[in-house]
Amino acid sequence: MTKTLDQQIDFLNEIDKLKSVIRSSYIVDGSRFENSAEHSWHLALYALIFAPHAGDDVDILRVIQMLLLHDTVEIDVGDHPIDLPTDWEAVAVAEQAAAARIFGMLPSTQGTTLQKIWHEFEAAETPSARFAKALDACQPIFQTLNNAREIPDHVEIVQDNLKTGRARMLAERFPEAHAYAFQELGWSKESPSQDFLQRLAFLIEVDRLKTVTRATKLCDNSRRETSGEHSWHIAMYAWVLAEHAHADIDVARVLKMLLIHDLVEIDVGDAPIHGDHDVADIEAKEAAAADRIFGLLPDAQGKDLRALWDEFEAAQSDDAVFAKSVDRVQPVNANLETGGGSWVEYKVSRQQLEDRVGWKVAKGAPDLWDHLQARIGAWFEANAEKLEA
Repeated sequence: MTKTLDQQIDFLNEIDKLKSVIRSSYIVDGSRFENSAEHSWHLALYALIFAPHAGDDVDILRVIQMLLLHDTVEIDVGDHPIDLPTDWEAVAVAEQAAAARIFGMLPSTQGTTLQKIWHEFEAAETPSARFAKALDACQPIFQTLNNAREIPDHVEIVQDNLKTGRARMLAERFPEAHAYAFQELGWSKESPSQDFLQRLAFLIEVDRLKTVTRATKLCDNSRRETSGEHSWHIAMYAWVLAEHAHADIDVARVLKMLLIHDLVEIDVGDAPIHGDHDVADIEAKEAAAADRIFGLLPDAQGKDLRALWDEFEAAQSDDAVFAKSVDRVQPVNANLETGGGSWVEYKVSRQQLEDRVGWKVAKGAPDLWDHLQARIGAWFEANAEKLEA
């Protein structure tokens, strides 16, 4: 058990590096380029939201898993913009090596499973992989066409991509996305359905989660993470650590919870766990935010996701208890990797950590919390004077 958890935590800390891989697509407010972790979260959410537009032969859980990990190899290889001259065969070879290294950090069986899912996405031969590829193609198109900034060269890239590039396949794999892009570019008067437009409006709105800053820092201590990339990371935490759950859980439901759990922060912001807050006031504001944000979706889907968010917040079901546990443990790992991180900033005591975090992690994943005790104890013993100063 100890070796397994060591390998899994090392993997989860390693893929934190995806938050530092910068892509060539702007976030929707036009303020900066997005990173590959945020992109992976957003795409997994695309799969969840556009599930009714997938074929009956598409496994949406499989699509979500593909999109959560599809860009992990960019930790070693980087992102390659489609408009630049590139030796794609060399990139493919480098990505194969990256996949072997990164997924090879996990216990053998688990690493093999994740690597197979990555290979399935790359091969694009199954219905699920083809739908995942379609979502990967349309997300940067939608971000460009709905961007707060006018970016003529990016619009030209979109046009070329739709005419002669990878996005041509949207006509077959995701016709409504193709119709929307053509209409926005003035190439067609064909209009997608209102159902599609509502789902897209929601996805454009929640891009704002990439601008919400959290107290937790990246493992390399370079900056604070955003709530968008945090949502990606804890989804990966839940997937990788699912075997350590306190009870039998539905991994698909847990992943869905974690993809949406922080969306209310678009309106309310992040409330650090070790800060002093008016809990009742925050809960009221978050409930209002949930009403607004999930209300953007078609009625049935909006109600379903709002109920899932409520379940996460209540933390009574086995799925929600485990989801809460990984939401709490990820900042603990980040703080251990960054010399204390927010523990130093908020002068957190060992008892405060146990009271505010520990019991929640232990309730959902007791073996995981037990496993971290030695590192946590050693850090607090070594830094007692720093916390008291």
